[in-house]
Amino acid sequence: MPTITDNAICIRRWDYSETSQTVSFFARRHGIIRGLLKGAKRAKGRFGGGIDLLTYGEIVAIVRPDSDLATVTHWHLLEIYRALHQHLAANRAGLYMADLVHHMLREHDPHPRLFDVLRSALAGLEDVHHAQGTLLRFQWSLLCETGYRPQLDRDAASGKALPTTSATLAFSATAGGVVADTAPADRWRVRRETIDLIRAVAAGDPTEEFDDQDFERANRLLGAYIRELIGVEPKAMRWALPDLKP
Repeated sequence: MPTITDNAICIRRWDYSETSQTVSFFARRHGIIRGLLKGAKRAKGRFGGGIDLLTYGEIVAIVRPDSDLATVTHWHLLEIYRALHQHLAANRAGLYMADLVHHMLREHDPHPRLFDVLRSALAGLEDVHHAQGTLLRFQWSLLCETGYRPQLDRDAASGKALPTTSATLAFSATAGGVVADTAPADRWRVRRETIDLIRAVAAGDPTEEFDDQDFERANRLLGAYIRELIGVEPKAMRWALPDLKP
């Protein structure tokens, strides 16, 4: 029974019994790990009453090949993201990011680069006025890391060049990116500014020229795309993107 030690972020938790807790961690080198914390809810136990959502720390766990649950033997808390407890917008964005990790990644499939992005994003939510920008960069990174990066520079359906003068374009989840033709019912009409903003994020370019509404539209577009990819709307998606259409 191998014992692993890794840095991790708590992305979900459930009650297992009156005294124990089941927690889903996103670990840097081991991916998503579901673990059982025996006696976690005891105030004087080794876990001090349980592990809070969206906290960062070091775990030690025993992984059994014949069990879906690892046994967590140690948790050393390293960081609490206080903005998540102080600002509703930051809290909702953080929960949504954790929900996306849960739905988009498989267990025991490591994504260290995405782990670093999530940790940076949670810290970035301290600046609540730029929460939409932080969320947009995380959604983009998640799509790239999981192999679903949308095509932005050419028509995703035909491969042809996109029009350069049209004020609106379209996005097709089926084709996997921006398309010129808005006629089919499964295509969403989008403003050119929305695509330009996502392009800037993809390139790491400055985004100061874009306003709050641009960021909100871009987040809704990527959120809708993710919803189509996974076939379900994560519960926290509606909290973070309240204006997202059904």
